[in-house]
Amino acid sequence: MPIRPENKARYPANWPAISTRIRTRAGNMCEGSPGHYPDCRAENHKPHPVTGSMVVLTVAHLNHEPEDCRDENLMAMCQRCHLTYDAEHHRINREANARRERALGDLFEAKEDT
Repeated sequence: MPIRPENKARYPANWPAISTRIRTRAGNMCEGSPGHYPDCRAENHKPHPVTGSMVVLTVAHLNHEPEDCRDENLMAMCQRCHLTYDAEHHRINREANARRERALGDLFEAKEDT
């Protein structure tokens, strides 16, 4: 998945080399999504066997911490597997961000009322 600008500093400077090494280790194929699509073997730059979309192989951090680049924490995944694997993590982050925004809104509304 593309690295969001606000997270770029969390990745090591040699991330491109790490990502290439993990995708090479995987034979340029998806290693599957633990708990979801463990047997996916979609090939990079070819149509996905299920979705038909062109596969862009990415590297997922299993613990969702970009600073942790140990090989055992990294897996090559197609978009389908990566998005599915990260879905719960993204949902939690969205909810936390919404709560922060509501709290900030309440703070500024209260300040304006005084």
